[in-house]
Amino acid sequence: MDANAKKTALRMIPYGLFVLTGQAKDGRVAAATINWITQASFEPPLVAVGVKADSHAHAIIKESKAFALNVLGKDQKDVAYTFFKPLDRQGDTIGGQKFRAGSLGAPIFEKVPAFIECALVDTIEKGDHSIFVGEVKDAGVSVEVAGRPDEITLLLRDLGDKIFYGG
Repeated sequence: MDANAKKTALRMIPYGLFVLTGQAKDGRVAAATINWITQASFEPPLVAVGVKADSHAHAIIKESKAFALNVLGKDQKDVAYTFFKPLDRQGDTIGGQKFRAGSLGAPIFEKVPAFIECALVDTIEKGDHSIFVGEVKDAGVSVEVAGRPDEITLLLRDLGDKIFYGG
């Protein structure tokens, strides 16, 4: 396999950006910008999320059995960059983002266009990322959407010509 062709082909997959959050029983939180997510089932509503196996978020989600996806809007590039690195909780904020606990305990950011909260139902551990399959237990939208809902989602390509994932 040609390594450059593989890298280029994998970079052609479009990615939305989300902040994945979780909270451990002892109050520790994890928040990480992610982009490997897809809806996996309509009934029951399932999403599949790729999470780096050695990340703080991975351990907390496995322990808590719940996670939330905070959908980032086009105007939230700064939020995406903020959560490229692990951050600790500061009261009711993480990385300057105010949050509330969702129905399953995962942090839900106040200023995102939408959130999806999931109960962990399966884990596939292969390679350097694990696939967490979550059943959607709660979701919310904080902005009125005119047109296609996916048009307001921040995409990886919106971060500029030098930011890639995959390959």
